[in-house]
Amino acid sequence: MPDFPLPKFHFSVEWGGTQIGFQEVSGLNKELEILEYREGSSPEYFKKKMPGMHKLSDLTLKRGVFHNDDEFYQWYNTVALNTVEKRDITVSLLNEVHEPVIVWKVKDCFITSLKFTDLKSEENAIAITEAVIANHGVTQEHV
Repeated sequence: MPDFPLPKFHFSVEWGGTQIGFQEVSGLNKELEILEYREGSSPEYFKKKMPGMHKLSDLTLKRGVFHNDDEFYQWYNTVALNTVEKRDITVSLLNEVHEPVIVWKVKDCFITSLKFTDLKSEENAIAITEAVIANHGVTQEHV
């Protein structure tokens, strides 16, 4: 077993066969909804808890704004008459030789929200675009 945990700053994101650089990826979460049940004739005065449906978080991707790059905007605009282009996204945590160590595969993704950068004349910062992405499942693999 290694002596140190993996750092979180070295990762890659791939969607639609293209590897794209991102500043931040968040929302790789899964949780179970809890069902509570108590039988009326039970002598115990508490509800039993059972696992229910899986609940998925939205994925949030943040990246710098580049000249002539409107990938998020084009994908967002695929929504038309209740249809949308869905893409699979792969997020890989990389080791020091740029090889994947942990891979998250997120399926059937589509953009639900697109937030363009704020503009401030007195700030020295990078312009960032943020996309919130709905999905239909996250799996994790250790490579």
